[in-house]
Amino acid sequence: MTAHLPNSGRLSEVLRNGNKFWLVKRKSTNRRTNFDAFLAQDGNSLVGIDARLPPKLLLEGIELGIVNEFGKIVASQTEVRYGNHRIDLKLINDKSQVWWVETKSVTLVVNGIASFPDAPTLRGREHLNLLAEIVSKGENAAVVFVVQRNDAKYFAPNEIADIKFAQTLRKVVNLGVKVFAYKCQVNRKVLKISERIPVRLELAI
Repeated sequence: MTAHLPNSGRLSEVLRNGNKFWLVKRKSTNRRTNFDAFLAQDGNSLVGIDARLPPKLLLEGIELGIVNEFGKIVASQTEVRYGNHRIDLKLINDKSQVWWVETKSVTLVVNGIASFPDAPTLRGREHLNLLAEIVSKGENAAVVFVVQRNDAKYFAPNEIADIKFAQTLRKVVNLGVKVFAYKCQVNRKVLKISERIPVRLELAI
């Protein structure tokens, strides 16, 4: 059976012969396949592999009261244009503070440490620099790493895969961009943010 894989990462932890995947049926006249790959097995853990989900998962986490780092959100927009770019989320809280938020999907966890990216990402570095530009104009900006599995204890940048991304992440944090990471509850019926995990920028992967 052929299925669409909605993820541009290498996913070496799950893309191996004989590994189990769970598919979701999709219906559209514009598709080449009738299924999306949604979950995959990595050891004893199920992994959400749809990289389109993190903005939705973050908004759901805010609505459920699990994510409260941005204050009480009263309005939100997705895929908001900022200059020549689009940013995943624009959040407005009850104190009229605006947060520009870029989300990243994390699937790789080794020894309890979640890491991103799993392949070089020029686009990811561009997003970080855009967030730093926003902060320089006096606005709030954050990058949120959504770990689509439940076995992560920390998040750290993946220097082996992309040292420039790790260096850029540390740079923009020093410029005022906030960094948060959350792991998810994942099973065959539920995929949602469950709790915040520490970010350890000094812990190189």
